[in-house]
Amino acid sequence: MSTAKRTHAQSSAPHAADSHDLIRVHGARVNNLKDVSIEIPKRRLTVFTGVSGSGKSSLVFDTIAAESQRLINETYSAFVQGFMPTLARPEVDVLDGLTTAIIVDQQRMGGDPRSTVGTATDANAMLRILFSRLGKPHIGPPGAYSFNTASVRASGAITVERGAKKAVKATFHRTGGMCPRCEGRGTVSDIDLTQLYDDSKSLNEDALTIPGYSMEGWYGRIFRGCGFFDPDKPIRKYTKKELHDLLHKEPTKIKVDGVNLTYEGLIPKIQKSFLSKDIDALQPHIRAFVERAMTFTVCPECDGTRLSEGARSSKIKKLSIADACAMEIRDLAEWVRDLKEPSVAPLLAALGQTLDSFVEIGLGYLSLERPSGTLSGGEAQRVKMIRHLGSSLTDVTYVFDEPTVGLHPHDIQRMNGLLLRLRDKGNTVLVVEHKPETIAIADHVVDLGPGAGTAGGAVCFEGTVEGLRSGGTITGRHFDDRAALKETVRKSTGTLEIRGAIAHNLRNVDVDIPLGVLCVITGVAGSGKSSLVHGSIPAGADVVSVDQGAIRGSRRSNPATYSGLLDPIRKAFAKANGVKPALFSANSEGACPTCNGAGVIFTDLAMMAGVSTPCEECEGKRYQAAVLEYHLGGRDISEVLAMSVTEAEEFFGDGEARTPAAHRILNRLADVGLGYLSLGQPLTTLSGGERQRLKLATHMAEKGGVYVLDEPTTGLHLADVEQLLGLLDRLVDSGKSVVVIEHHQAVMAHADWIIDLGPGAGHEGGRIVFEGTPADLVAARSTLTGEHLATYVGV
Repeated sequence: MSTAKRTHAQSSAPHAADSHDLIRVHGARVNNLKDVSIEIPKRRLTVFTGVSGSGKSSLVFDTIAAESQRLINETYSAFVQGFMPTLARPEVDVLDGLTTAIIVDQQRMGGDPRSTVGTATDANAMLRILFSRLGKPHIGPPGAYSFNTASVRASGAITVERGAKKAVKATFHRTGGMCPRCEGRGTVSDIDLTQLYDDSKSLNEDALTIPGYSMEGWYGRIFRGCGFFDPDKPIRKYTKKELHDLLHKEPTKIKVDGVNLTYEGLIPKIQKSFLSKDIDALQPHIRAFVERAMTFTVCPECDGTRLSEGARSSKIKKLSIADACAMEIRDLAEWVRDLKEPSVAPLLAALGQTLDSFVEIGLGYLSLERPSGTLSGGEAQRVKMIRHLGSSLTDVTYVFDEPTVGLHPHDIQRMNGLLLRLRDKGNTVLVVEHKPETIAIADHVVDLGPGAGTAGGAVCFEGTVEGLRSGGTITGRHFDDRAALKETVRKSTGTLEIRGAIAHNLRNVDVDIPLGVLCVITGVAGSGKSSLVHGSIPAGADVVSVDQGAIRGSRRSNPATYSGLLDPIRKAFAKANGVKPALFSANSEGACPTCNGAGVIFTDLAMMAGVSTPCEECEGKRYQAAVLEYHLGGRDISEVLAMSVTEAEEFFGDGEARTPAAHRILNRLADVGLGYLSLGQPLTTLSGGERQRLKLATHMAEKGGVYVLDEPTTGLHLADVEQLLGLLDRLVDSGKSVVVIEHHQAVMAHADWIIDLGPGAGHEGGRIVFEGTPADLVAARSTLTGEHLATYVGV
């Protein structure tokens, strides 16, 4: 063979580096995974499906993404690693072919009051630089336009040692953009005194209505012994000084019955104990008190813009930075395009590109001043995506957690295009998803199951979408399921009138929401659905509202503690054994002393990854050995918490362990499709869909005539949606009114009445574009929702 031919033959042979085109997972055992082994193609779009709780997140997030992040963290210097979270290696035999993983999840973005859509992306920083260059009058550097930067003035002396010592006068001045009145929050808070006490009563007559402030305990001793006011005098008869001492007095040392104590006014006391904490982390009764007692009003000084007068006075083309941040992003993108200024051309190009990404991803209706904590899970996920769309990185693994959450069928097509764009740049895209529209665009599908919890954790199918369709798995069988329109719809028993709704983008909306039926509120993302429902039907005496807010809980919290199930269980154990209920709490007297009731010991290995190991003394059971000797129905408390909801329902329903209070709660958990869940499973390990349904089951215990649900199909498999529809029907048939904000066509088709908002998002929405039955909506096809629903039901 000639040299030329030989060289050509060698060059056409595949290069060894190109052979690494698979991510190999062997023997994955994280959470409920049962020794899973799969091979995932790189530079392709792989969708992971399966019923809720089947192990999708355990495989994608807790195994593949977690190991990738752990390995990347180990490449940093020991000093940097000291500031990073310590990650333990997932339980898996072999993980091969991993690339850098970027997780784009549904975690709500920071609820810090000063965090906005603009600060969460680079848009705000670029706008500040733009105004510091072009704004008239010029007020200072970019920090002068930042509502997170306070103005500082200082003066003093510095000593310069150069031969003889010399003291030199120095002044320091920094111009910030923060409004001094509201400190960059845009709102000022006040306390409603009528919610703190009943002024017609005296302290001894229990005038205080603050949770925990009873005259029986320490507070009673302090108020009676402080000598600042008469505890038998009604509060309305207090002098100015007495009222000031009750409400505002600074911490003062006092002696009561020979004990040294500190007296402090009610307002600073509750500000420290309640108001300084995250409201969602408070106990329900304290949260309800805070929501009643606190009043938030727009800051009168900055008019809610968060910015100082100087920052608001500097303008470009008659617009201040506050005006720019208040505009819808699509309008702001147009304004930026019209600025022709050669001196900042690269900055204008970068800012324009970032703003165009918002529009392209379907978030053009947001404004940069929108607090990031108010974004829905789906909106937050898409805001995070913006950072990656313009990225120069390739050969990265992008991991998405249900990117279609909160998206109208019209918006799902747009999201699909973005996922394909990321793949086509040469990236591996892994998506956990339930929506058939997104599963359909996959290059490779991995279906986990067959069931949930202990009945899941195995790979039921691997291959193409066509293969999934013809396969016998639950997902395959339900893939082409389409809910039919109901032949007859229920008639309303009354109406809930909403008049002149103007929250956010609503245009003076008047609508009658029918009662006694299943009413679905729909429309594209940003059309005003949540503004209409949550703004006009506040959760109150007769309204139970289940929103998308995340359940907060440590790894000590579990379905039993969250749902209130543990209380009747503890009482039943205590009664059966003649001991006190506190023994059966792993957070109280019954806790294992070695692990403090956590069940695991976390060992911090300084610069190496920390390791969590089951506690050797209690073997992960969380209780003292003495507590486990007490039985109910032949089971100890740790065995009961290891039961699934279905097992526990049978256990507490009959026989020696019969406990009606526990059985009622278990019935509700089973009703929402959580029968497979273990009672003691930490809340931190639950998927988004499981948390939403746990919240729904807990709220079902509340007495209310109207149930308001915000996208209850979030995280639900196609097979589970049917069960949810059955639950909604049972609620309506029992005399309740159910109002659902929803994008899922199966729920729309099942509705008795549909209210469609639109026609678009942001200022293009905020109007009622249709009211009527699903059949009328399909027949008219006058809205985007009508067109998509008609296609879905095959009309």
